[in-house]
Amino acid sequence: MNSVEPGREIFVKNLDPEGGRDVETPCKSPLLSEAWRPYQRPRAITKEWLLKLRSCFGAVCGMEWYGYAALGVLTAFLSFLMDLSVAKLLNAHQWLYMKLEGNSLLQFFCWTLYPACLCAVGSTFSHDICPFSTGSGIPEVRTMLVGFEMPHYLSVTHLFTKYVGLICTLAAGSTVFLGKVGPFVHLSTMVGAYLSNLCTLVQVDKKENALREMLVVAAGVGVASCFGAPVSGVLFSVEVMSSHFALKQYVPCFFSAACGALTFRLFAVWSGDGETLQALFKTDFPAALPFYPLEILLFAFLGLVCGAVSCCYLFCHRRMLKFTKTNSVLAKLLTTEKGLYAGTVAFLLACVTFPHFFGRYMASKFTMKQLLTSLMDSSQWGSQTHNASVSEPLSKWSSPESPFYFSLTFFLLMKMWLLVVACSLPVPAGYFMPVFLYGAALGRLVGEGAAYVFSWTSINPGGYALAGAAAYSGAVTHTLSPALLAVEVTGQFSHAVPALVAALLANAVARSRRRPSFYDALSIGKRLPHLPSLKKVCPQLPSTPVGQVLGVKSVQLQKAAGPAEVEDVVHSSTETQIPVVDSHESQILLGFVLRSELLLFLHHSKTETLEKHLDEVCCIHPISALISPHNSIQEAYSILSLIGAQTLFVTDRGRLVGLITWPEMKGILENLTKEI
Repeated sequence: MNSVEPGREIFVKNLDPEGGRDVETPCKSPLLSEAWRPYQRPRAITKEWLLKLRSCFGAVCGMEWYGYAALGVLTAFLSFLMDLSVAKLLNAHQWLYMKLEGNSLLQFFCWTLYPACLCAVGSTFSHDICPFSTGSGIPEVRTMLVGFEMPHYLSVTHLFTKYVGLICTLAAGSTVFLGKVGPFVHLSTMVGAYLSNLCTLVQVDKKENALREMLVVAAGVGVASCFGAPVSGVLFSVEVMSSHFALKQYVPCFFSAACGALTFRLFAVWSGDGETLQALFKTDFPAALPFYPLEILLFAFLGLVCGAVSCCYLFCHRRMLKFTKTNSVLAKLLTTEKGLYAGTVAFLLACVTFPHFFGRYMASKFTMKQLLTSLMDSSQWGSQTHNASVSEPLSKWSSPESPFYFSLTFFLLMKMWLLVVACSLPVPAGYFMPVFLYGAALGRLVGEGAAYVFSWTSINPGGYALAGAAAYSGAVTHTLSPALLAVEVTGQFSHAVPALVAALLANAVARSRRRPSFYDALSIGKRLPHLPSLKKVCPQLPSTPVGQVLGVKSVQLQKAAGPAEVEDVVHSSTETQIPVVDSHESQILLGFVLRSELLLFLHHSKTETLEKHLDEVCCIHPISALISPHNSIQEAYSILSLIGAQTLFVTDRGRLVGLITWPEMKGILENLTKEI
């Protein structure tokens, strides 16, 4: 019979044969016994083999490296599954539209209601389940990377909601003209957060700041899994996500990004989309003479044009963000009726891009991938207009009533404000791919113009489209990594120098007036405490001394504190690190003590009769970094970001003045930027 632990006995009533009274006798129940467990031997064998497997894996490398590899593979799988789902939905829309050929009214309803319903469903679904899942996600991710804790942005519910909502947004097609890079970076960080927790549970030696390191790696994997471009994905993460990037994180980032890019391209091969591991966007540039040396001047001119146009776009985008927040009607709709607003805006965008309306001049029937592939065609379209046969890429942009140069110009003019309006949609969406495609169209127009002017040469307009995509997207985001991204996704490394020259000049023009980038504007609009964004709007903000913004003096303990003083501090403070001073009179900082140790101190003081002081029981930990009240907010922000600490003590000649934590830093930045 199984033994039952004390407290696990149950009592049943039996009739006492002598007195006739009911007496309670204990009855041992195996179901209520903790010792009773099914399949004890198989469970023990399984646990033993798992421990041996962990030891074998741990002997090769740390468990976190397996987490990095799993992060790349899982993110690539999610990216491929999303692309497959979106392709099926887009094909269904195109099939239905073609079936209605001959009835313009039904085609109009099919063209407009399909994306409108998808955007309305995606917005309502995201708002009802996880209200903060809309938008890009990059501003929130880089806020978390510097040390701010935002656990609700890494939940499983958020992951599921953003994934489904993003599929609905992408399935709306080129009508809405939005991408997936930003949200997918956020999705990658969510996967990385759970893999980090899993690695922490499995590994024996716990590693400090493991979650932050995994999030930094995940930010680079997100871009690499979207385009199959590991190098530019990591560099984009460094430029956009991390204001301070540690060199020790380069190897894990490149390793995980390579795993993600390789898996993403292998899935494309297995699905029949490609014969081998190849560039995402196929190009056929001439290998013998990709460009003439003097064309560098034309690429430089293209960079200046892209920089100027990006300034116009960023200005309109900031105005749109401000308008949606200040207009009472739009603010109410975006607060309570997000689905209605998203459906209405998507319907209006679809009306403008209807193929029998303005869409005939914008190649609106084709997906974003088809548009980008056609824009990077190496042939000169101007020389084909006089021929009887017209290539397939030119047929997408040319018709008898609209030559290709008119279509390209009309596309650039219309997509400028259409994209600004689409950015206000309360749906999970990325904004990098649209500006990348817009830059390709701008470069194509400049390239065709150069080919017409210098008709005696064989200029490749597709190279200008590649450089324009890199320059314009780099200017909008204030980064240089799109130059390498354009080279990686096309496989045209011969155009690396022209793309970099164009991107450098475009960045110089875009940064000339110290205005915020696209993602910086989103951070400012959401009032996220990201100092690199805020200092572009308020240059004097980083130089503000810390002493001017310190609040109430922090709770502290003296080294000779007794149980009564320790108990008061534990109840009045929620900080994990309590500063310890020599005495309340001298205020000389000695170090800090952990809150968990203070709780143990109180426990021992209740069980022991002899009263002891704080320094006799608790360990006073040394402080690795101190700052003066005369140091600037920029310096305090940099130290917190670099060392990954949660608390920074402020001292004046060794005397404790106060402390700064990430929540206090957030409050400081919010208070100083209320007038921005």
